[in-house]
Amino acid sequence: MKRLKSHMRTIVPVVSIVLSTTFAALVANAVVVSDVTAEQRPITPEDIWKVERPSSPVMSPDGQRAIIGLTRYSMDTDRGTTSLKVLDLSDGSLTPFTNPREGSDSSPIWSPDGKKVAFISRRGASSNQIFLMRTDGGEPQQLTDLPIGVSAPKWMPDGERIVFMAQVPSDFDGDFEALKKQREEESKSKVSAIVTENRLYRHWDRFLPTDTYPRLFTIDVNSKEVHELTPGWARFFNIGGGISYDISPDGSLIALTANTTEPPYDTLKADVLLLKTDGSGEYTNITAENTGRGVNPIFSNNGEYVLYGRTLRTDFYADQINLVRYNVRTGSERVLTERFDNTPGNWQYSRDGNQIFFEADDRAMRSIFAIPASGGDAREILRGGTNSGIAETADGRLVFVHHGLTFMPELFSVRTDGEEKTQLSNINTALQEQIAWGRVENVTYAGANDAPVQMFVIYPPDFDESKTYPVLNLLHGGPHGYFGDSFHYRWNAQVFSAPGYITIMPNFHGSTSFGQDFAISIHGEHPTKPFIDSEKAIDFMLERPYVDSARLAAAGGSYGGYLVSWIAGQTDRYAALINHAGVYNLKGQFASDTTEHRVHAYGGAPWDGLDHMLQWSPSMNAANFKTPMLIIHGELDYRVPVTQGFEVYGVYKGMGLDARLVYFPDENHWILKPNNSVFWFNEFHNWLDRYLGAGGQ
Repeated sequence: MKRLKSHMRTIVPVVSIVLSTTFAALVANAVVVSDVTAEQRPITPEDIWKVERPSSPVMSPDGQRAIIGLTRYSMDTDRGTTSLKVLDLSDGSLTPFTNPREGSDSSPIWSPDGKKVAFISRRGASSNQIFLMRTDGGEPQQLTDLPIGVSAPKWMPDGERIVFMAQVPSDFDGDFEALKKQREEESKSKVSAIVTENRLYRHWDRFLPTDTYPRLFTIDVNSKEVHELTPGWARFFNIGGGISYDISPDGSLIALTANTTEPPYDTLKADVLLLKTDGSGEYTNITAENTGRGVNPIFSNNGEYVLYGRTLRTDFYADQINLVRYNVRTGSERVLTERFDNTPGNWQYSRDGNQIFFEADDRAMRSIFAIPASGGDAREILRGGTNSGIAETADGRLVFVHHGLTFMPELFSVRTDGEEKTQLSNINTALQEQIAWGRVENVTYAGANDAPVQMFVIYPPDFDESKTYPVLNLLHGGPHGYFGDSFHYRWNAQVFSAPGYITIMPNFHGSTSFGQDFAISIHGEHPTKPFIDSEKAIDFMLERPYVDSARLAAAGGSYGGYLVSWIAGQTDRYAALINHAGVYNLKGQFASDTTEHRVHAYGGAPWDGLDHMLQWSPSMNAANFKTPMLIIHGELDYRVPVTQGFEVYGVYKGMGLDARLVYFPDENHWILKPNNSVFWFNEFHNWLDRYLGAGGQ
């Protein structure tokens, strides 16, 4: 097989900048180099699990305080514990609110008068329940005591009831005692079979219950009486679990997202339903005529409108979302973001109701935007790094979580005009200052069809331009996702670079945050443009004198792993490959948890267009394999079934090629346990070191 030749020599460089906006504020449009000092050291895989992880802030009704969940992990217990903290916006203090001895406190919600906080916890119960705690002190009091777990609490506007979700059998009639006895009897059964006739029968790492569905309930905080809001419902809200819903200001309606397709779920369509809160279960589907999905509805401050996100397709999971304003009284609608070419998220009305704030993935960063409540051009409030979980204060500032490639997560605030960005917390500051961060560049080069492709370049912290270094080409999953300016807990580029590798992260064709056309451009021809983009990224780096052309590696997970296997059959320019949870045989992906969109993505199916589909399957190019490959997979991975990893490993060993299999019997598509994660990083680095060697020469 011939070595792949360079596809281009014309490159389009851009100014290199460090993308963590905390540092960028000090050195705008400059390159920052982290010098390794006696007080600093390269980041390690263990450091990932020392990072304390704040959740999105939840603002108090008066806008004076915010409550967050803060998760800490233990290598000894191999688990995380989440406690609740209160951020006082008057002085920036962060004080403990709850301190669970084990497990986690989550989903905090302020009562309308701000005097109580309800949250989800186990705290000795057999399953997650709602607990209630006064904000002026005291101990949490258990509110619900049900034989099933509860989730997604929200206060009713009257402050006397809390809405929550729970999974119950389809024939549930409101008798929780009977349900408890039924569960006890089921636990005695010696039959473990799962039987289904549905196309969708499992999701991510769990099988969907065959006759159990989520429903909404209310509980009176004084009498503790529980009433059902959705009697007789037998539908999923979100196939992946959870629910997105909002309660009208007068408490008469709940706007929620629900799956409206019937078994066997040949297609999945989500609609926005307006549910009456009188317990009748009656609802109106306000998006029934839409061809795509309706998601994440919220009410305007006066209850006149419902704001929701709409896609137009169900066969493209990354189809762009537009914000739509629905008039509750007249039923008329207006699309508000037609001129915005990315997908909004976490939208919310301003406190005065005149603006809509939202976050959006934009050019490999997550930025904050605003539009007028009646629609119009989007106004960028803040760009740089990853900014999420926005909540508005009483004085018109936005509080959010910020992190980046060189910055661990902290709470920040910014004025709604984008001025006065201020760090509010020092959750990870001590650890942050111990690390010698590698330099980061944000570059653009000419990819497939000479289209501009954005890429991050991360250098080792002790980089010396007079030496030559190995390059790790990191390929993201999805494929409709992106490698962003974020502190990633699994694919952390600083950790990959630390031993002495230049890590590049090209956001190839198919990546999101660069507009709808760029994302959908690979449909029906999955690998071609991303492969060309990835190879031109290497060509771009080889123009630099400090890159060693003999020490190149490519690594990726999920679709990135698919691209690694595709690379294995197309070129031998790499010295090593790493394939985590990667697709190898496209036919085998019809054992995945979701199969509806694959026909359109692959341009064919085993029953129609098989030859066209198989030409994009890495398995068809096995005869060309040469490059040593590390293969990693988890048994509980239902998105890319574990047989995909076993198959490529079996082919490699059958051909007598260098390959190593790392198999996790207790992990899914992601490696989520602290000790397994550290082991994963070490295997990753050891494989690179075996074939490339770390550091400059």
